[in-house]
Amino acid sequence: MVILKSQSQIEKMAKAGQILAACHKELAKRIAPGVTTLEIDRFVEGYLAKNECTAEQKGYNGYPFATCASVNDVICHGFPSRASLKNGDLVTIDMVVNHKGWLADSAWTYEVGTVAPEVHRLISVTKEALYIGIENAVIGNRLGDIGFAIQSHAEAQGFAVVRDYTGHGIGQKMHESPTVLHYGEPGKGLRLKEGMVITIEPMINGGTYKAKTDADGWTVRTVDGSLSAQFEHTVAITSEGPMILTEQ
Repeated sequence: MVILKSQSQIEKMAKAGQILAACHKELAKRIAPGVTTLEIDRFVEGYLAKNECTAEQKGYNGYPFATCASVNDVICHGFPSRASLKNGDLVTIDMVVNHKGWLADSAWTYEVGTVAPEVHRLISVTKEALYIGIENAVIGNRLGDIGFAIQSHAEAQGFAVVRDYTGHGIGQKMHESPTVLHYGEPGKGLRLKEGMVITIEPMINGGTYKAKTDADGWTVRTVDGSLSAQFEHTVAITSEGPMILTEQ
């Protein structure tokens, strides 16, 4: 069942989103060669605590960290580690922030030092795909319109859209209905209504879209070792168009 949110509830989610976005801005200053993703994770947990927030995914189905930190060929759900980031890497930091019972979710891919042109292009196209998807998150459109717009843009640039991991509804729980695919057909799927709040979070690969999971049961990688990028916003469907609750 899709849970529609009132304006006041969306405002509460927007507060969580503001804190999340501010945290990402701080991360942009800190991510550099030599930094570890475990250091980033500890910074995030401390930053959220100072702002009366908690990291919603910590403890979720036993997940032990405040963030997901996905480096290079890791698509999503990467564990923060003591390994230092290297010049030329890309890293996606994904977090879900709980502020007084209301949630916001956002992932951002960062360049570490100076990256190769093809890496920069993958990151740029993935970010473009997110905002193209958001443009289609309007009352009366269908979920397939969002997925089709994202898929069309990514594939036109020679990249592939991950199929196995999706966006979702969000509110007082991290995962609510509906499931938001980042591929699909226009005019298909659930019709968007005012008060829906969803995540749009395309994961775009440099090679095949296919994924595999490590032995830890969490870390998801590209099957061919190609790089993967992701950008995600929490978006409310409103009468005035899509409202990005996690805009930086």
